[in-house]
Amino acid sequence: MENQYFTSGEIPVKNRAFLAGDAVKVSFFVRDAKLIMDEECYFFLMASMRKMRMNIPLTYTLEFFQSLFQKEIINQKGIQNGIINFQVFRNNDGITLSKSSISYFYDVTETDDVLAVNKRPLELDLIKEINVNNNLLSNIRVHSPENIYGEIYAQENDLDDVILLNPNKRIARTTSGNLLFLEGNVIKVPKQTEGAYISPLMENFVTFLHKNNLADIQEHEIIAFESQKAEEILMISEEKGIFSVGKIRNKTFEVSRFLEWVESWKESF
Repeated sequence: MENQYFTSGEIPVKNRAFLAGDAVKVSFFVRDAKLIMDEECYFFLMASMRKMRMNIPLTYTLEFFQSLFQKEIINQKGIQNGIINFQVFRNNDGITLSKSSISYFYDVTETDDVLAVNKRPLELDLIKEINVNNNLLSNIRVHSPENIYGEIYAQENDLDDVILLNPNKRIARTTSGNLLFLEGNVIKVPKQTEGAYISPLMENFVTFLHKNNLADIQEHEIIAFESQKAEEILMISEEKGIFSVGKIRNKTFEVSRFLEWVESWKESF
C-alpha cells in the first residue's frame, strides 16, 4: 500500500520547512487499530517544538492528536498497524520567528506490526567523512544534512544504513535510529549527550527489559571499535521500525536474544 499523506491545510511554497528545514518530526504508532505510547510520543513532540522555539497552538493537546489520528488514520483509512511520521513546520507569517504560526504534515506507513523485528537483518558500516553534533538539538529529529549524506553513502555502497560518529569519534546513532549493543547480560546504549536520538520507542523497550530484570541497561560512551565486540545489535528507528543488525564490515552478529525479548515486550501491550 502506498503511503497516505495528510496536512493541516494547503501548504504554501513559502513555508520554512521547504525554505530552511525549519521543522521537527515525531512518530506515533498504531497497533491493532489503537494508538500505543501516544502520551510519550506527544510529550516528545511538545519538547521538540519548545527546543525549536515554535509557537505551540493551545489546541495541540494530547486529546487533539488522539482524535485526529483515530478519525483520519484508523476510522477513515482503516489502518490497523502503521507508523505515523508527524512533521510540524513554521510558516512565514509572523513578526518574529517565535510568533509565526505553524502547520503540520504527516504520512503513514502501513506495517505488519510496529513492534516486530523486521525479518531481514541490516548490513551497516561506519562512516568517518562526516560526524553528527552532540548538543541540545542533536537529540530531536530536525533537518540533518548528515542523514542525507549518510543515506546516499549507504545506497552507493550497498549498505542498509551507516553508523554516525560524534566529533569525539564515538558512536552516536545511525541515519535513522539508535543502536543497542548486547554483550553478555549487558545492553550498552550510546548516551544522548553523545548525539543519540531521544526515542520513546526505545525507552519503552529498555524500560520493559529493566523492570523484568531481563538485561542490565547501561548508557555508555562507545568508541567505534566496540561495535565489533557486541554479540547482538538492535537498531530502533522511530521512523522505520525495529531491525536486527546482521553485519558490520566482516563481523556478523546473532539476533536470538533480542528477538526473544522483543516478543515478550510485544505481549506486554
